[in-house]
Amino acid sequence: MSSEKITAEIRTEFGKGAARRIRREHKIPAVVYGHGNDPIHLTLPGHETMMAIKHGGANALLEIDVDGTSHLALTKQVQVDPVRRVLEHVDFVAVKRGEKVTVDVPVHIVGEAASETLVVTENTTLQVEAEATHIPEQFEVSIEGAEAGTQFLAGQVELPSGTTLLTDPETLVVNVTAAQTAEAAEAELEQAEAEAGIEKDEPEAAEGEAAEGGDSE
Repeated sequence: MSSEKITAEIRTEFGKGAARRIRREHKIPAVVYGHGNDPIHLTLPGHETMMAIKHGGANALLEIDVDGTSHLALTKQVQVDPVRRVLEHVDFVAVKRGEKVTVDVPVHIVGEAASETLVVTENTTLQVEAEATHIPEQFEVSIEGAEAGTQFLAGQVELPSGTTLLTDPETLVVNVTAAQTAEAAEAELEQAEAEAGIEKDEPEAAEGEAAEGGDSE
């Protein structure tokens, strides 16, 4: 994973009011932690930072320039406005080239399983140790042609050289099962309703049907 270069400014104003003013200027408040140093409070350019994090994924690596000094920083937490979907704040951890870091890397499913199967992703990420500058963006798990009953475990996922799996190798990542038929689903629903004490109403008599023993013309 290559690092994206961003030029930042030292942030001297704090609090919600200051953060709102920064965002109105289309910038993003951020903090860099790590290596026993005091946190560095920064203001980042909004669009450039958003694109860098989008390109780098969950573990985006940024080379942040502050007054001529370069800081290599790994994205740890991103706060996003739930409505406008814009970045509100970013936490980074300072890293060094060649340093090993622990990260959660997304799992990406590729291919199509056999017909009449149901594919369930049991774990969407795997925790690994990798060099800060060589963090995989994702791990691919091919389910092409997988039959019902096939399981893909963490230990079976192919990792690039230099990356060490920290997740238990026996952890289930993807489970391929037989797709449930409509009849089986209806039977399961009826059983659940019966166990819950839910009684279905009997169908009403057809409209206009004469009651037994009623008057005739």
